[in-house]
Amino acid sequence: MNEIKCPKCGQAFTIDEAGYADILRQVRNTEFQKDLTERLNQFEKGKIDAVKLAEANLRNSVQKELTEKETELAKIKVEANKIIMELKAKNAQIETEKKLAVSEAVNKVEQERNKLQMEISNKDTEKKLIEANLKEKYNNELKSKDEQIAFYKDLKARQSTKMVGETLEQHCEIEFNKLRAIGFQTAYFEKDNDSKTGSKGDYIFRENDENDTEIISIMFEMKNESDTTATKHKNEDFFKELDKDRTEKKCEYAVLVSLLESDNDLYNNGIVDVSHKYPKMYVVRPQFFIPIITLLRNAALNSLKYKKELAHIKSQNIDVTKFEEKLNDFKNGFERNYRLASERFADAIKNIDNSIAQLQKIKENLLSSENNLRLANDKAEDLTIKKLTRDNPTMAEKFADLKTDLKIELKNE
Repeated sequence: MNEIKCPKCGQAFTIDEAGYADILRQVRNTEFQKDLTERLNQFEKGKIDAVKLAEANLRNSVQKELTEKETELAKIKVEANKIIMELKAKNAQIETEKKLAVSEAVNKVEQERNKLQMEISNKDTEKKLIEANLKEKYNNELKSKDEQIAFYKDLKARQSTKMVGETLEQHCEIEFNKLRAIGFQTAYFEKDNDSKTGSKGDYIFRENDENDTEIISIMFEMKNESDTTATKHKNEDFFKELDKDRTEKKCEYAVLVSLLESDNDLYNNGIVDVSHKYPKMYVVRPQFFIPIITLLRNAALNSLKYKKELAHIKSQNIDVTKFEEKLNDFKNGFERNYRLASERFADAIKNIDNSIAQLQKIKENLLSSENNLRLANDKAEDLTIKKLTRDNPTMAEKFADLKTDLKIELKNE
């Protein structure tokens, strides 16, 4: 128990431990709360003072920075105004230079335009002149073709079928002879009169180079008929026979010069390639007779180099063939001699094998004899007086006496 005196009335009283602890806790809580309240008030006051001080410092700092920025801004404005004035002056100079350059460019462009317009005008004049010349040329050619067609139609109307065909052949021959001295000095162009194979074409064209290598060869067939002919032929009716003539006469190309099917646009438009039916075969109208020769001849001249190389290769092949024949003859002769030598060699080897076998047999006999002699020698060396006299008292006694006599003689000597 604890005794406590009241500080006001001076009366003493006692309390137990629990009551004392409770009173003590109340006293402490009261004092702690009072102290905490005072400290909080001081903290709030200090915080307010610190905030005010910070606000004042911040205000002063901001004011100072603001003053410095205003000073810098004033300087920048002065510099900016200076730069703006310089840019304005420079821009005015650029505008002046640009206007001058534009004016010069426009003048130059206008000069070029005027020049081009003049050139175009001259070209238009030249073009019109060329067109007029071409038109006149084509009109003349067309007129010439019309006259030629009218000529052939007139011939058809006045001549028989046989005469029409012969006239076409003569026309082609005349056209070729006109150019023979100019472009075909070394060419052969004659009628095909060789009918040994049962048929013949109309004309054969051949041309060789200086080494007699063929440049080109063409079998020509000329076909035409009168308008009054009852049975009308087609160009295709003559392809098979023409191809046969080309093959038999060893020509590279076949050309049908034809006036048949006069209304067929396919044959009227120029050179017609019918190689899809027969190799290297063409159908032409008479006006394309010389052009087809020229075209095929130029193509052949371009490939002449390869033909020469082919002929050279063929010549080499002939040389190789001859060489192979000689090589085969040599191989056959060598093979025969080798076979005979091999047979004799085999006989010799057989004889040698027989001799070796005989010698081997003699060797075995000699080895066997040697072995027997060795055994005999071994037996002889193993033979002693002791072994000979064993189980023989008489011979033992005689050898003993002989031994005694030999000792006496040796002693006396």
